[in-house]
Amino acid sequence: MIVVVDERDSVAEAYRQSISREGYAVVTFRAEEFNLWVSTMIESDIAAIDALILGECVDRVQIAKAMKRRSGVLIIAINDIPALDLTLQLFEAGIDDVVRKPVHAREIIARIAAIKRRNRTMNNALWDLDGLVIYGGGRFPVINGRDFQIPRRELRILEHLAANHGRRMTRAQIFAAVYGIFDERVEECVVESHISKLRKKLRGELGYDPIDMQRFLGYQLTSRAAIAA
Repeated sequence: MIVVVDERDSVAEAYRQSISREGYAVVTFRAEEFNLWVSTMIESDIAAIDALILGECVDRVQIAKAMKRRSGVLIIAINDIPALDLTLQLFEAGIDDVVRKPVHAREIIARIAAIKRRNRTMNNALWDLDGLVIYGGGRFPVINGRDFQIPRRELRILEHLAANHGRRMTRAQIFAAVYGIFDERVEECVVESHISKLRKKLRGELGYDPIDMQRFLGYQLTSRAAIAA
């Protein structure tokens, strides 16, 4: 089932008809109706939603945040006009994609399928141990069931260590992964600053430091048991 939320009845109906022709069940709501409907739904009903399409409606950011807190339902926002600030707010709220009208129903369905494929890939964790789950593709890691939001440089370092777990990464190797081998504007030693901040944050959340460093050998993800041994 695909759910469309739009304050304009004629637009919502147009979405309903075009998406229905592609073989999907579609229901439409105004924002207030949708919020009331969701507040009375049980989890099994929410799980039946394939995607939420947010057209023009009040509190789109709040709707997206509320839905993402309650479930992992896929959300696509459709904008009538280009607006960078709004687009960034929508992505920060957890929306999976933002598209500009006009957009064909087949494109919406194709985007839903593409996001699902990407999510399946991302759900294969690079590292899952001691309450720390690290994914790839820019997704925030999860600590004890909660998203662990960190700056993108620190995130890239953590992803690189997870992708290469079992072997040590030198400062130069990490720098190349984060900044690229041709970036001469940044000193290589900046990696140490990023890792120092990252280790402090991880230690505060996990109660131990999962990044082991050995001088001249480099950095490596390690388990709590390995540290205690």
